[in-house]
Amino acid sequence: MEYTVNKLAKLSGVSTRTLRYYDQIELLKPSRICSNGYRVYGKNEIDALQQILFYRELGVNLNEIKKLLTAPNFDREKSLQIHLNLLQQKKIQIEVLIKNVSKTIESLKGETIMSDKEKFEGFKQKLINDNEQNYGDEIRKKYGDDAVYVSNAKLKTMNEKQWQQSKALSDEINETLKIALKEGNPANETAQKACDLHRQWLCIFWKDGSYSKEAHRSLGDMYVDDERFKKYYDNIADGAAVFLRDAINIYCTT
Repeated sequence: MEYTVNKLAKLSGVSTRTLRYYDQIELLKPSRICSNGYRVYGKNEIDALQQILFYRELGVNLNEIKKLLTAPNFDREKSLQIHLNLLQQKKIQIEVLIKNVSKTIESLKGETIMSDKEKFEGFKQKLINDNEQNYGDEIRKKYGDDAVYVSNAKLKTMNEKQWQQSKALSDEINETLKIALKEGNPANETAQKACDLHRQWLCIFWKDGSYSKEAHRSLGDMYVDDERFKKYYDNIADGAAVFLRDAINIYCTT
């Protein structure tokens, strides 16, 4: 079956303006354009739009979606399976949050007692799911499944104090990195302090005794080589990813 822009908009819930924009940026082009100028979409375009909406639901930006859909090795079935896995993870997270909120209400009514650990279960599960979605494949390839499972297990068993300490340490790393970047010397005291704080933060999540300077240096390289990690650090301060890598290299050779 074929659809005009208006009919496809009604079917999908996507506005006609958005469909025209997708055509303009060559993300979703119609199968053909009639002599009267009407855009017409067929089965392939319907499937592509569904795929686009799946990606958008997962927070993927349009440029990245375009790269994925136009890749010569794009496998729609494999992509859908990944979407299903991520949605199942979201379902688990939502169920944990529902349980968490319900128990919080019960504790406020005096009907039950909620431990500090339970108060943060939903938020920790969200962090685990987000990390899996954004970086899971790369981390598993580089460090193995065991390292990821141990890290997730350590996160899940954190109490409130440990959770807050890890967040405070993360914030301190970022603030120290900003100052070091302004000073401009990856070998100076401030930059090396940021690296030592970073080491402490890694040791919270890594398997006990697994930290090594080689692994630390390798992670610094990943922060530059992988665009997602690079974007995270460059959002802290422009050029922060390269600066941190250089500082870590110095830290790990002294």
